[in-house]
Amino acid sequence: MLPIPQAFADESHFTVEQGGSYILGAVIVAEPQREAIREAMLELRGRHRRGKLHWHDMKVQARLNAVRTLAALGGSYVVVTGTPVSVTDQERGRAKCLERLVVELHDRGVADLRMEGRTRQLNGRDIRVATKARYNDLYKGVQFAITHLPGSSEPLLWAADILAGVVHARMAGVPELWALLAPQVVESAVLFRQ
Repeated sequence: MLPIPQAFADESHFTVEQGGSYILGAVIVAEPQREAIREAMLELRGRHRRGKLHWHDMKVQARLNAVRTLAALGGSYVVVTGTPVSVTDQERGRAKCLERLVVELHDRGVADLRMEGRTRQLNGRDIRVATKARYNDLYKGVQFAITHLPGSSEPLLWAADILAGVVHARMAGVPELWALLAPQVVESAVLFRQ
């Protein structure tokens, strides 16, 4: 059985002419917090709407409300940002950021990461990256698992989407939202060679 806490992660990509950044944000959630965060995310989305809450689809006021809600929940967050990452190199960016995220989460007592599922092939790649990180960067015998879920089925993934969106907004020149979450976030950077 995997230990508590769990982490829920989502990504974003910030594009600029010089290459951009890949952002992987994780919300670390202990068992007692899970239901409260799920309920808060469902409230933000609206109880009668379907599908997932998504940063990209939110208007300015909805984003502010989402960040305030996330900050008020008092969680623990980890963000890994890889730069420079071009639009055509996003999978490499994801792999490098995920490898670092596994280490960062392990250092915080997390051995169970939930991510939004993509294709079977890409989900398998995530699992291979985590396995590589486990063998190369962590102690022998360490357990770490990734589970892929449909994005619309787990509101805790929406909280991670908000976190990644806030980092994206900061990179786009809107730091005010970041200031609300910054005290609760551990950041890690991965630099890519050109």
